[in-house]
Amino acid sequence: MMKQLLFFILFFPYFLFSQQTKSVDFKTVDAVISVNPIEKKVSGTVNYTFEVLSKIDTIRIDAKNMNFEEIKINNKICNFKNSTKEVLLFEGFKKGKNTVSFEYSATPKQTMYFVGEGENMQIWTQGQGKYTSHWFPSFDDMNEKVIFSMTINYDKKYEVVSNGILDSKAESGNNFIWNYKMKKPMSSYLLMLAIGKFEKQTLTSESGTPLENYISPEDVSKFEPTYRYTKQIFDFFEKEIGVNYPWEIYRQIPAKDFLYGGMENTTSTIFSQYYVVDKIGFNDLTYINVNAHELAHQWFGDMITATSGKHHWLQEGFATYYALLAEKELFGEDHFNWEMYEIAERLQQASKTDTIPILNEKASSLTFYQKGAWALHVLRENVGAKNFQKAVKSYLKKYGFKNVNTDNFLSEINRVSKYDTKKFQQLWLESPVFQVKEAMAILNKNKFIQKYFEVSELKDMPFAQKINEIEALLKSDVFYPIKEEIIYQLQDLPYEEKADFLKIAMQTKDFKTRQAIAKTMREVPADFKSQYETLLDDDSYITKEIALNVYFSEFPEQQKWLLDKTKTWVGFNDKNLRVLWLTLALRAKDYEQENKVQFYEELLHYASPNYESTLRQNALTKLLYLDKNDINPMKFLVNGLVSHRWQFSKYSRDNIRALLKSDKHRKYFESIISELPENEQFQLNRLLNEKI
Repeated sequence: MMKQLLFFILFFPYFLFSQQTKSVDFKTVDAVISVNPIEKKVSGTVNYTFEVLSKIDTIRIDAKNMNFEEIKINNKICNFKNSTKEVLLFEGFKKGKNTVSFEYSATPKQTMYFVGEGENMQIWTQGQGKYTSHWFPSFDDMNEKVIFSMTINYDKKYEVVSNGILDSKAESGNNFIWNYKMKKPMSSYLLMLAIGKFEKQTLTSESGTPLENYISPEDVSKFEPTYRYTKQIFDFFEKEIGVNYPWEIYRQIPAKDFLYGGMENTTSTIFSQYYVVDKIGFNDLTYINVNAHELAHQWFGDMITATSGKHHWLQEGFATYYALLAEKELFGEDHFNWEMYEIAERLQQASKTDTIPILNEKASSLTFYQKGAWALHVLRENVGAKNFQKAVKSYLKKYGFKNVNTDNFLSEINRVSKYDTKKFQQLWLESPVFQVKEAMAILNKNKFIQKYFEVSELKDMPFAQKINEIEALLKSDVFYPIKEEIIYQLQDLPYEEKADFLKIAMQTKDFKTRQAIAKTMREVPADFKSQYETLLDDDSYITKEIALNVYFSEFPEQQKWLLDKTKTWVGFNDKNLRVLWLTLALRAKDYEQENKVQFYEELLHYASPNYESTLRQNALTKLLYLDKNDINPMKFLVNGLVSHRWQFSKYSRDNIRALLKSDKHRKYFESIISELPENEQFQLNRLLNEKI
């Protein structure tokens, strides 16, 4: 009895909302909002229309820590209760059509983020799950779908983006008033807002949909490599899915210090600035998979939405799988099967400890995304690509702009095939075990995978017995993972035995094979020096970083030449090459002594809050490596504790914990507490008071 009571208390809010959607249907919302970047506050006027379907005592709108002056239902002021988590309406509404209107204000502690300062500030939202109600009065229940119309008043020097078509844009003093309108309903977690200084390029899909791609002004030269293949992916999806893109426009906006790789807000994806790359960076890191994944969500997740977390794979598994199908369209069968094999390897390892199946709301991201993708691949292989396509098309058309569960999808598979979906559900959706044999049987249909497995088995063979095959493969045009595997098999051999093969591999035009050599060589023999030096000129920021670091250590007599050659390198958004160069320049005893202070100050500046957390973390790591007793970076570490990005706050927390083991550092941190902002004081005090 106690367990049942506890369950009811814990899940009471969800229970109420699941009941509410049966009795009340919110239809539309028109909102006019203003954002105050100085106070980090949002306020506005909101008008909802809703229909009461059956008798209900209280209607709830989620609103976290918001202020309301008055609320009108059907244009009459009514009593209400603000619980700080939701607004409760209990009078003034009737069966049938109703309206509710109010003004609100909030200072969101999450979901709406203010990144950067002054002219460089960006403001963006991230409502995945049930968090939009921290900045906009809405519905945490994804089963409540509403047609949104958002009007935003903001400084005309900035671009403002929300969901739907831009219906109007009017000047008002120093501001523009932007009005965005949706034509179809969506769940509240997909509501978005992005404000910043952006340039825009527009493509048009084969079906005529505008594809708006945004980028920061300083990154305009990176438009093409960042958004490469966007139109091809869009056009492929419309053909492969068999249902036209369900909205009127599609946008993509990069956000600084974004929490995830990307977020599929309806019509307007926000993604991490990390994926903004130049033509060299594209070789190591691309937006392609995230691009395709978030676009696929416009159908799977946005057009149709899972009824609950238990069926989350219907969103993430589909988006992951269709992104891989898009990559197959772009890069071929071998690439696709290699990706599926790598996923299978991760799932096989994870299944040893991960005992939660797909059909469980507590499943891991790996399970929902990657295992979900594999489950769909198994279905597609067994029912046939055409039947699978028919089922998906019927599924989308039948449940468009509604909520779905796993039975809804599998029933469409049953309509086109006699495949045993009950057994499939037991093995792939209800069992925590990854079905290795079935996955490998599917992979083994691909000749490249067959050859890769053959080469993998060579690792246990005496070197002398596989020399001829290794040489032939290294000289061939076989797909790069096979050559990579050979390089990894050679890494523990004495250099004298493998030298000729390394030199053959270095002659390839494939930078990934050469990168494998860079990754596996930590000592560079004299007769390989000239070969290794060519890695510095590869079109790969990862290869350049490895080679720069190793060459600096291995050939101290050439440090000046090396630093002169590489002093203009920058690298990715985390400035991986520039930060490494500054570190090496500071380490080199006789290099530009007159500029040492300048080098140090630049490196220290990159650790400051003026930059994204990936760059800050990179700079802090190098500063701590150079001198862990240097107190100058310490305040920046403390500031990292309050970062909205958990990865950076964890990094800062872990490093401060390690430093606190030293009495010297503990005394320093204690001495600066009074100088810190209140939120930093709180976080640092927590660490100082932890038991060692």
